[in-house]
Amino acid sequence: MSMADCYDSLARILDYPGGKEGILSDCEKAGRMLEARNIESPLEPFARFVESSSLSRLQEDYVATFDFNPAVALYLGHHLFGENRKKGAYMIRLKQEFGRHGFAPSGNELPDHLPRVLGFLAFLSRNAEDGARRSFIAECVLPGVERLVVNLSSRKNSPWMPVVESARLLCSADSSNREEGKPC
Repeated sequence: MSMADCYDSLARILDYPGGKEGILSDCEKAGRMLEARNIESPLEPFARFVESSSLSRLQEDYVATFDFNPAVALYLGHHLFGENRKKGAYMIRLKQEFGRHGFAPSGNELPDHLPRVLGFLAFLSRNAEDGARRSFIAECVLPGVERLVVNLSSRKNSPWMPVVESARLLCSADSSNREEGKPC
């Protein structure tokens, strides 16, 4: 499994649940990639949650976790800037980065939605744009993901915490050899 596949798997897991089998397959793929990078995968508890839940329960929990609680929404700009004007500049920067690299996401999510950002990282990985990917992670992704992890950890026993933590771990490891750039 490649780095791009791992980012894609985490993006699909963190998107609105569409099917248990796909989620479980993506958990297994992402877990293997994390372990291949000598990162202990925290995904096992989430996989058990998925196995023991109906699809409707997964969907309900997803909405209750990420959609009804702004403190743990999957929008990185919110975690970095709240409703500050700087969030607009951040969103513009993300869209510019997407365009500059030829990434044309489908759907109607905002550019700072974590699954969309992970999809962009997969795209950069597939296109061997390692320096750009690592700088983008360090400047635009990791600070927001780290704040999301802190906020989500305050929710007792959230089954989604291992997935967000996996994204943080992967981004942190991937950005460790980055080229210097300007922050978002």
